[in-house]
Amino acid sequence: MGAWVSVLLGMDGAAAAGPAAVGLGDLPELCAAQVLLRLDPPEICRLAQVNHAFRGAAGADFVWEAKLPENYNYLMEFVGSGDEGKRRRRRAGKKEIYARLARPVPFGDGKKEFWLDKNKGMICMALSSKALVNKDGLLALIAMEWAEDIYS
Repeated sequence: MGAWVSVLLGMDGAAAAGPAAVGLGDLPELCAAQVLLRLDPPEICRLAQVNHAFRGAAGADFVWEAKLPENYNYLMEFVGSGDEGKRRRRRAGKKEIYARLARPVPFGDGKKEFWLDKNKGMICMALSSKALVNKDGLLALIAMEWAEDIYS
């Protein structure tokens, strides 16, 4: 109610000067969040710079959870097992989880890594040539089995 009263009344308490006094900043945060749900993550970050309503909505967990893959909890098990995990003890928001998974995450003795595509949130994986060869010189299918687990 307070925001609506401030739209109707100016800063000095006098009546505002017509419909021109209503702006994009008066959009409720929930409506702004519904707009953000339909955008890609880079567009969300750009729109968050427009005004306070979009900035607040861009920090909402349900907006970023919709952009994360279904198995993001499993993927987060690979993140922060080293010094970074010890430094960050607090519970991360979904936006922070998305940002962390968008950076390459090494696994498998550092010979493999995965990350989320920043635009669409799809899982990408890179394998070094050493990761494809096992002790006998044969192609290792371990990474492919791991990928099947991720996508299932």
